[in-house]
Amino acid sequence: MNYTLHQLLIFLKVTETKSITKAAEELHLTQPAVSIQLKNLQNQFDIPLTEVVGRQLFVTDFGLEIAETAQKIINEVQAINYKTMSFKGILSGKLRFSVVSTGKYVMPYFLTDFLKMNSGIDLSMDVTNKAKVIASIENNEVDFALVSVLPKNVNLNSEVLLENKLHLIGNKEAIQSTTPFEKSIFAEIPLIYREEGSATRLIMEQFFDRNEIKAPMKMELTSNEAVKQAVIAGLGYSIMPLIGSNNELINDELRIIPVSGFPITSEWRIVWLENKVLSPVAQAYLNYLKNEKEQIAKKYFSWTEEF
Repeated sequence: MNYTLHQLLIFLKVTETKSITKAAEELHLTQPAVSIQLKNLQNQFDIPLTEVVGRQLFVTDFGLEIAETAQKIINEVQAINYKTMSFKGILSGKLRFSVVSTGKYVMPYFLTDFLKMNSGIDLSMDVTNKAKVIASIENNEVDFALVSVLPKNVNLNSEVLLENKLHLIGNKEAIQSTTPFEKSIFAEIPLIYREEGSATRLIMEQFFDRNEIKAPMKMELTSNEAVKQAVIAGLGYSIMPLIGSNNELINDELRIIPVSGFPITSEWRIVWLENKVLSPVAQAYLNYLKNEKEQIAKKYFSWTEEF
């Protein structure tokens, strides 16, 4: 057999995305390049790795076995690279993060300079909903997680990064007032919710429960971007984190609707298991974060103080 690491990496991405087109996009390759390398890998085996049914690509049982082995090979190659850099005195390894979906507007700013200063560190960051983020922490699958609501019944250490503000948001044609609306407004407007399991949904519902507010759900969507576009299109209103709406507020595509008791606030925190022994890479990042977080927050997020 004469397969290459490049072919294995491409096959793993195809296995993950179930699509040659998506794999090509994520690998920054052309679709024909991915197809050729996948074909060259397939030529090493007499049993199909993938099959196409209709227009959908499926990975065969044999392909899944090969993918599992390929991942082990890639991991061992990475380990060799890390050990080589370590002997050269270079901090190296993988930094693993799980981030709630809105956190994608936050976490990159707290990582960029650290990764630039430590070229031997690879970042793995999964952006998903709160339930999956907490599961990844509980199962010790990541070094750190970024959350805006601390989970119950999990012993965690945490480091606060910045305040998380949530406002009632409408589009440029939304109802307006020079004085805050009463909380009863929620019974009168079409309200768009995030899906169950998201931190934004949890914060909303906790606020409604505390204030005994009835707020019928007009629509449920599975990402803040989807909610944002629905609000811009005029499908309704939503309670949204300020952190992901800066450009739309500046461009007057979205407007903050003043409501008594708003904004709702929580805190963006990175968390890790209380008794976890951090790797040298994770410990180095934590030290960096404690020293630099205030300057990063001031540099990139001072605009949130205006709202």
